[in-house]
Amino acid sequence: MSRNSFYDRLQVLEPEKQPLNQTERLRAIERPLLAWYEQHARILPWRDNPEPYFVWISEIMLQQTRVEAVKPYFHRFITALPGVKELALVEEDRLLKLWEGLGYYNRARNLKKAAQMVMEEYDGILPDSYEELKKLPGIGSYTAGAIASIAYGIPVPAVDGNVLRVISRVTGSREDILKQSVKTNMEQQLLSVMPKDYASSYNQGLIEIGAIVCVPNGAPLCDQCPLASICIAKRDGLTGEIPVKTPKKPRKIENKTVLILSLKDRFGIRKRKDTGLLASLYELPNVEGHLTAEETARLCHVPLNNVTPLDKAKHIFSHVEWHMTGYYVTLNDEIQVTEADYLWVTPEELKQTYSLPGAFLAYTKLIR
Repeated sequence: MSRNSFYDRLQVLEPEKQPLNQTERLRAIERPLLAWYEQHARILPWRDNPEPYFVWISEIMLQQTRVEAVKPYFHRFITALPGVKELALVEEDRLLKLWEGLGYYNRARNLKKAAQMVMEEYDGILPDSYEELKKLPGIGSYTAGAIASIAYGIPVPAVDGNVLRVISRVTGSREDILKQSVKTNMEQQLLSVMPKDYASSYNQGLIEIGAIVCVPNGAPLCDQCPLASICIAKRDGLTGEIPVKTPKKPRKIENKTVLILSLKDRFGIRKRKDTGLLASLYELPNVEGHLTAEETARLCHVPLNNVTPLDKAKHIFSHVEWHMTGYYVTLNDEIQVTEADYLWVTPEELKQTYSLPGAFLAYTKLIR
């Protein structure tokens, strides 16, 4: 029997004269979804050993980051911090260095806060309760649902962007999936129909379909979807219109001049303020606006021939977009630079010890 015919036998064929109601449509998902997931689940390191700590770390890393990109970071992180105790005790600079490249560094800080809370209040073991998990810093309803269902088999939904997209298309919903009320309502609907004994596969199956079949960018691969026979968006040709999202506001554009300051084979970095964008992270020196080479030479008190223009670069945050120009500046021995202004590090120290955000990658890679 071919794979497609196998799924055809599992799918519910919707009668033309008596369409499925919402609950019936959601119940019809279960069998083809579980069968599809058993065949198509990707091999991922946190799936091989779904212990609570590994599931937790992976789910936090997967927020705002693609699966393939997360794999090496996950391995590096759990090798260095294999459990809750190690995470609770790690120094912040070390933690942020392990997180370097993943972005959204408050995720890492919340991990440590949560680990400390788990050590103090739960004897070092992540609670096996959806409600208790939601009390931990950085854990919302989706992450709590993922940990509870995948690590502990608790039948609670885990609704992320993938699930919102899949279920919206299956049910033909035109509600705005960026509204919290829509997400909450979907969680309640799935809670009422999800199988009690297969919570992990059910949740991961929905997420997986959203990641590799009912994809976020581009046309969905409906011919590969086990839910095609009951999907209203496919039936009515609405996959280009559903899901509905409120248009995002245009990002604010900020112009920056980034400086690589070189002094006796060391390079100047500094720590950002404790609040705001990239709070408390190290950075390359930078100033507002796009300076000319002449303006940069005057700013750094060096001859013009000590200033080398670098390529322009751009980095996109969620609400802000940096347009950067850069200069490599060689500081003379006689130039007075106080240690209070900058921390002077070797390329090796920058690689091993100090975490610089990915926003500066176009320039930090010239140092490394």
